[in-house]
Amino acid sequence: MTGRPVRARPWALVLAVLLLLGGAAGYTLHAAQRADGDGGAGGARAALTLDGPGRRLFVRDTATGRVALVQGRTRTAGGPVCDRFHAAGGTALCLRRRPGVPARAYALVLDRELREVRRIALPGIPSRARVSASGRVLSWTMFATGDSYAGSAFSTRTSILDLRTGYLVKNMEQIPLTLDGRRYHAPDVNYWGVTFAADDDRFYATVSTKGRTHLVEGRLRAWSARALRKNVECPSLSPDGRRLAFKKKVSDDPKAPWRLHVLDLGTGREHPLADRRSVDDQALWLDDRTLAYGHAGEVWTSPADGSGAPRVLARGASSPAQPR
Repeated sequence: MTGRPVRARPWALVLAVLLLLGGAAGYTLHAAQRADGDGGAGGARAALTLDGPGRRLFVRDTATGRVALVQGRTRTAGGPVCDRFHAAGGTALCLRRRPGVPARAYALVLDRELREVRRIALPGIPSRARVSASGRVLSWTMFATGDSYAGSAFSTRTSILDLRTGYLVKNMEQIPLTLDGRRYHAPDVNYWGVTFAADDDRFYATVSTKGRTHLVEGRLRAWSARALRKNVECPSLSPDGRRLAFKKKVSDDPKAPWRLHVLDLGTGREHPLADRRSVDDQALWLDDRTLAYGHAGEVWTSPADGSGAPRVLARGASSPAQPR
């Protein structure tokens, strides 16, 4: 039996197109929500807490992008999505990139339960995150342009947030800087890698200008900073407040320019760690004798006195943090 060809009705074709467009829009929205993360307020509750018995090591799990608790060979990746992470004194700081162009991110302030209590929108790419030992003062560094400290074509913006007052310093370049004994002004001044003393007032950081890096010591209450010595990047103050771990430029090779060193603030003497590899990280003091740092997608440890040899602490991880 033969008949006339069946022709698609126009309304049916329109309906099919609308359904396809609706599905595509729904998928796009879902993907954007996933990319923005769900570890903050209104999202999935974190399964981890900063409190607990013994020393608790947290890292950023590379496979999931989430904060994870490392206990021996066990890793629990139930925390928020972060690109950089640090925690101390019952407070955590999570820097999370946001989708889109130009580059932008959030600084998320988290409580002991890793629940979001404050969110600050930021321009740029997350680079460094630090919380003072008390948990009351936070700092972060963003790449405003560029994405590596190895070259000269980059600019940073470093902020300080005082949770005691709620006051936010959006850019540390506002702090009066003394260099070589004189008040210094230059359009190319960049700060990064802040570390805080136990009094929540004194801090150390890197400042760069005219192609050189300097270690600076500053005071929040006096609102001032002064350069102490050259060729110091990403300082990290020891728990006893007597030493600084830092990156020192030892080569002009852009693929391997640095080596981790430790500076004795009392004597001014410095020495390299046993790890000879180029490490681009702000090291963490696990205690007064041991440093941890991220390198090549793994977290390593080395003795702070320069002895021994580096060893892997956590594979597929970065941003080590050990709340005290």
